Amino acid sequence: MRAAVLGSPVGHSLSPALHHAAYQALGLAGWSYDAIECDEARLPGLLDQCGPDWAGLSLTMPLKRAVLPLLDAADPLVTDVGCANTVIFAAGARQGHNTDVSGMVTALAAAGVSACGRALILGGGATACSALAALRRLGAGEVTAAVRDPARAGNLLATAARLGMTVRLAEFGPGSPVGQWQLLISTVPAGTADGYAERVLRGDLVPSAVLDVAYHPWPTLLAAAAERTGAAVIGGFELLLHQAARQVELMTARRAPTAAMRQAGLAELRRRSGGAR
Repeated sequence: MRAAVLGSPVGHSLSPALHHAAYQALGLAGWSYDAIECDEARLPGLLDQCGPDWAGLSLTMPLKRAVLPLLDAADPLVTDVGCANTVIFAAGARQGHNTDVSGMVTALAAAGVSACGRALILGGGATACSALAALRRLGAGEVTAAVRDPARAGNLLATAARLGMTVRLAEFGPGSPVGQWQLLISTVPAGTADGYAERVLRGDLVPSAVLDVAYHPWPTLLAAAAERTGAAVIGGFELLLHQAARQVELMTARRAPTAAMRQAGLAELRRRSGGAR
């Protein structure tokens, strides 16, 4: 059986290391998992080429929303969040799923964050929408989101409405919110939130826990600052690991070997860092 991760750019993806480790641990010798460069324009044709020898696809930027009109069916969570990061091929149909939400909830719970009140999200893209759904599961009803362009936050606001939540938009940058927060989730690319590290160290921004979806290089300046102040820190690798584990379960109908996947993923990150730990 075949599977792959699609996106653009996709060469940096850690997903092949995670999925290959899972197949090996599960004894699925005939399974393969590739990284395929694919943008929105190529996505319809690539999906059409996926026959009965395909188990599923992982989707990353910029495809999580572009895939929606190409699906035959979707999990209700996909409809709520407005994005899918997984396509399962079953009985000739394309089924959309979102494993980012469960991956985020699992990663947070492993760090002791099982409930959330006051939360701040950095960013307003597809991952921020999944973060909203994760926060909803943790009991949050109102969230503040710092975005660079409020005019482009329509998808985030629509997601909040479907989830029955309220999102207060704030400026991303110098005018961003300060004060105490139970949870800060950064959904922006590595380096983009570096300015927030200074605010954390100054004590202007005081999060009890920080989830930064970036995972390489690690730690980010934000994560390092949060750790210095005693906040619980959850890295993007944990999110990637747990969302990939759920994808493996959807594609193989087998329990994911999370320990083997973790070991392989961390080994690949060490290799990319030249062996540094």
